[in-house]
Amino acid sequence: MNTIPLTKRGAELLREELHRLKTIERPAVIQAIAEARAQGDLSENAEYDAAKDKQGFIEGRILELDSKLSMAQVIDPSSLDAGGRVVFGATVVLSDEDSGNEVTYQIVGEDEADLKTGRISVSSPIARALIGKEAGDVASYKAPGGDRAYEVLEVRYV
Repeated sequence: MNTIPLTKRGAELLREELHRLKTIERPAVIQAIAEARAQGDLSENAEYDAAKDKQGFIEGRILELDSKLSMAQVIDPSSLDAGGRVVFGATVVLSDEDSGNEVTYQIVGEDEADLKTGRISVSSPIARALIGKEAGDVASYKAPGGDRAYEVLEVRYV
């Protein structure tokens, strides 16, 4: 059975979503289905069809979250001691070799990746290039826009 790496924060977010789906969303859609049924003819009832579709989505997402959480390997970045090397959960400060711009990324699981907040998936090309590097090393990879290279300035385990 494969494990799914998640940061402690990512696992908490998935648990919160699962709880919300089970305690708020699921009962609300069941109520919506009951109200639509009370209107009579289901063959031309758009509210009923919409509620059933939403129920299918919610139930599918609940199954997906249950599965991911059961296979999760939760990693707390603050408890890591990787000797200054970039590993899953590490926060990395980089300098773009071409422009000199600095960027900061945290390497996280696929479900918690969000480039806007500086969280990149462990399976992304840049993260794969960074794994194992330490401050002073250069990570090169092929991006859709061409070859890219970043110098690792700092590695933190926060």
